[in-house]
Amino acid sequence: MSESKQPPLSKADEEAARLAAEEQAAQKFATRYRQLSLPWRIIVTTLTVALVLLAINQIFNFGFFIGQVMLSARYLYIYAGAILAMVFICFPAGAWAKRDGVPWYDLLIVAAVVGIFGYFAWNAERIVLEAWEYAAPQFAIYLSMATWLIVLDAGRRTGGMPILVIVAVISLYPLYADRMPDVVSGVSMSLQEAAAFHIFSEESMFGIPMQVAAMLLFGFLLFGVGLQYTGAGTFFINLAFALLGKARGGPAKVAIFSSGLMGSMSGGPVTNVLTTGPLSIPAMRRIGFSRGYAAGVEACASTGGVLMPPIMGATAFVMANFLGVSYVQVAIAAIIPSLLYFFGLFMQIDAYAARHNLKGLPAEELPRIGQVLKDGWYFIFVFVLLVWMLIYLQREATAPFYATALLLIINQFTKHRWGVKELLAYIRGVGQILAELGGILAAIGLIVGALQVTGMAGTLTNDLVYLAGNNVLVLLIMGALTSFVLGIGMTVTAAYIFLAIILAPALIRAGLDPMASHMFIMYWGMLSFITPPVALAAFVAASVAQVSAMRAGLEAMRLGTIIYFIPFFFVFNPALLMQGSWDEIAIVLVTALIGVWLLSAALQGYLIGIGTLGDGLPGWASRAFILASGLVLAAPGGGMLGVAHGTLVMSAVVLVVIGSMLALIQRKRDGEPIRLTI
Repeated sequence: MSESKQPPLSKADEEAARLAAEEQAAQKFATRYRQLSLPWRIIVTTLTVALVLLAINQIFNFGFFIGQVMLSARYLYIYAGAILAMVFICFPAGAWAKRDGVPWYDLLIVAAVVGIFGYFAWNAERIVLEAWEYAAPQFAIYLSMATWLIVLDAGRRTGGMPILVIVAVISLYPLYADRMPDVVSGVSMSLQEAAAFHIFSEESMFGIPMQVAAMLLFGFLLFGVGLQYTGAGTFFINLAFALLGKARGGPAKVAIFSSGLMGSMSGGPVTNVLTTGPLSIPAMRRIGFSRGYAAGVEACASTGGVLMPPIMGATAFVMANFLGVSYVQVAIAAIIPSLLYFFGLFMQIDAYAARHNLKGLPAEELPRIGQVLKDGWYFIFVFVLLVWMLIYLQREATAPFYATALLLIINQFTKHRWGVKELLAYIRGVGQILAELGGILAAIGLIVGALQVTGMAGTLTNDLVYLAGNNVLVLLIMGALTSFVLGIGMTVTAAYIFLAIILAPALIRAGLDPMASHMFIMYWGMLSFITPPVALAAFVAASVAQVSAMRAGLEAMRLGTIIYFIPFFFVFNPALLMQGSWDEIAIVLVTALIGVWLLSAALQGYLIGIGTLGDGLPGWASRAFILASGLVLAAPGGGMLGVAHGTLVMSAVVLVVIGSMLALIQRKRDGEPIRLTI
């Protein structure tokens, strides 16, 4: 019997499952991270504290230590060196490797990292002024080649073998770019030249991913870990359980609510997974969801939080600057698309739970809403400060530091009050997340650098736009593919900035609405978080669920199917971005919601009112008709489509009737009763 069709567990079995999940999580932690001795824990803690102080000094421009702000290149070399050192201290080389200490070969690598990055930091001014990415001394070139190998292994340890393979192949692209077909060919260079560019330029390892992590995401990571260790994360989880825990497939719906809410506050998909995933994923497993499905739900919900107002991360502020509008206008435009995305996730989970008879949790095990609010209402103050600083002061880099400080102060007046032990645990948690994310981003940066130095990024974009000709729909499809390719492995903000410069002007020149064009590339640029081969949010959720990273990525991709269509919908008619008359906005919203519901039913094989859509060829035919009806209804009438709303509605009704009849006919042939289902 498959995991997704397990019968309901008794209360005793559920308690045993909970304890087993906790034990498995502990084993996963022991497998993924080394169990360090006291001296090594002190070293990691010291490195983490030093990194936090260094980041505060740089981000707030305090000028500690030297009386002035440190050169950005020197800061990044010190930051990356500390991060990579922690990677090789905390992460074992493989499943076969020793986990109760740091072996001799990792000691050598750590020593090499300290020596190499110390040399780079000492010579940071020379590297910048003498342009070492093109004219480095021979000794520095040898060090850059060694660094390349170290970064590849750091990416493997933190992100898995897929990261190693993808990064290795693409980072080596400059060596064979001139021998590729014309469409994907580029400027080639020698191994030594490529190594120097990767390590010494501001466009590769130390490009946008690393810069954003060191200067912008750092504070949000502190905030996210703080939420975990102070009980604020648990507050949102309990609130979601109190509201939705009893519903069909309740724990998965809890993940949508809690992760979406957390995501709208922190703006970081990976942080969201790490905050809510350890609680929601085991709960999903308890009622019968498979590991892969649970990881996919958490990844999709956490990624969607980036799109949810009031706080959408730094990308919204960058977009406002590009468009020359206020942040409030961007947030208002994002309301309906984010609503459609989370509604689609909710309805897919409801259909999946109904098809596999997955019940909610018993009422006696769920927290009461009144008690939850009584215990955690004070966390609202933290988010009020964060929202105020982000929206009114527009201090996206410093706001999370202030929010974290307030959170930790409030925490000392609650039942979650920390002692020295809890403080050290928080610092170690920060260090582990910094190391894990930093190792991945350092490796991913090599991909960006390879595309930049060969000219492949601009060539691919120009070729796709040229091939589209004057066909706006083809241009959108080409733009979506370009956005996705360039968004692989990048942060949402980094991908958006790159695409806003290259692609958005072409879309606007084609006659598309500016807000819709910029939203389009943001949505497609962030899809890499849930789409293999580099699905960071899904891969992190996989580590929590103890399942294959690729399986989690594929499940997330299937669950997030609706997000692949939503950008096209609001480009077709900007009324979905709250632009237009209120009656037009109301019409497209209602039809889109019904269309998304039908899409969700087709994807999961269960339609409320009809029931299971069947198996085999008749079942797939039924799904196809209902899927088509959902797409027709969700695609807004008027606007670029030039089709009246009534025409689309009538077409959708015909398609859904045909699909429903096929499902009912098959059920009658199978001897199943035909009755209304909910």
